[in-house]
Amino acid sequence: MSSTGLILLAVFGVALLLFLVMKTKLQAFIALLVVSYLIGLLSGMSPEEVLQAVSDGMGGTVAEVAIIIGVGAMFGEILKASGGAERLAMTLMDKFGEKRVNWALMLTGFIISIPVFLDVAFVILIPILYSLAQKTKKSLLFFAIPLLAGLAVTHSFVPPTPGPIAVSSLLGANLGWVILFGLIAGIPAAIIAGPIFGTYISKKIHVEVPKEMLKNMADEARGKVYDKDLPSFRMIASLILLPLFLILLNTFTSASLPEGSTLRSALTFVGNPGVALTITALLTFYLLGTRRGYSKDEIQEIATKALEPAGIIILITGAGGVFGQVLVETGIGDIIADTMTNLNMPILVFAFIVSGAVRIAQGSATVAMVTAASLVSPVIDTLGIEGPMLALMVITIASGATIASHVNDSGFWLVNRFLGLSEKDTLKTWTVMETIIGFVGFGVALILSMFV
Repeated sequence: MSSTGLILLAVFGVALLLFLVMKTKLQAFIALLVVSYLIGLLSGMSPEEVLQAVSDGMGGTVAEVAIIIGVGAMFGEILKASGGAERLAMTLMDKFGEKRVNWALMLTGFIISIPVFLDVAFVILIPILYSLAQKTKKSLLFFAIPLLAGLAVTHSFVPPTPGPIAVSSLLGANLGWVILFGLIAGIPAAIIAGPIFGTYISKKIHVEVPKEMLKNMADEARGKVYDKDLPSFRMIASLILLPLFLILLNTFTSASLPEGSTLRSALTFVGNPGVALTITALLTFYLLGTRRGYSKDEIQEIATKALEPAGIIILITGAGGVFGQVLVETGIGDIIADTMTNLNMPILVFAFIVSGAVRIAQGSATVAMVTAASLVSPVIDTLGIEGPMLALMVITIASGATIASHVNDSGFWLVNRFLGLSEKDTLKTWTVMETIIGFVGFGVALILSMFV
């Protein structure tokens, strides 16, 4: 097939994927597989070659990502059940004081969203926001936007959250570099989109606590705030930061210690993302489970429950690997690289545009990340991209997949419902906040790319 034909085939593939996900409501995992099969066959690959590409793409991707996402989800579920999110919020609010409580909420979201899914963490912490809004008579947005910004930033930028894990796996990026750059890009994004934007928009739009939510959750919120049986702040913070520390330590010692040394081998092992998270999960099961009175059956039930959402993400990521592998086998990746070179378009700009376009079109940040990474991955080898630059690619794709959350995104309706906003006000608040995070993250990635 000609170069033009292959480019048109790639465009058709993405368009078909969007149609299947948006219009037919086909599950993203199945949609990615269907599109991969069709692109492979239409490009001239034999059925045997298509099946081999599917096997290679799925196996190569899931082998790495399944352990990290699965164990990470169990760690987060135990943390949620123990009351760790509430303890973090309460301690930080106490340390920051009443005048800077919005900064404390941003930091709470930033930390807790590393192991706990954004929507789950928000639902856990929303009663505290209701109590604060009632007590201070300020707009609920003054507290909610900083918390949401903190949650959204680490959910998109910092492993072991599923999005950056999936993209890192598809691109072959080192997780230590992704964590480092995710933190560097995430801190200014959270500050600007959180306390700064939250303070501004709360003066423009005054939001009262929704009456129906008050009836259901206010009493529970007051009980939680004064609960003395929550785990300690130091324990929760240590457990969350432990895997990040081990992974970062592995990255830096691999670059500084001589190859073959015993210390380097030991740190490489414990700093492997899967091993680091397994160590943390086992500690969490004991410290937040067994030692706090949970039975073995209860711990097993909590851990098993966590694998349900994790399994969906793992399969979608694997299907994204299949899509990327098919694009490699067809030669579309080389043609995309040549086209970008002729247009003088930087790879980071291309990745951001693709990710953002898919996000706006179909809503799911996960699907946007996986689709963009699948399209970009065949280009990486052709352009010779490696090392820290791959990590910046992850942050760029995550940034594009964060912008412009609107009515086709489940997160939009979660915020709309729990904050009692109209659709118009949700666009003015949540959508703008997400877009700020995306563009700040992209801007930081562009700046860092000049030095790596």
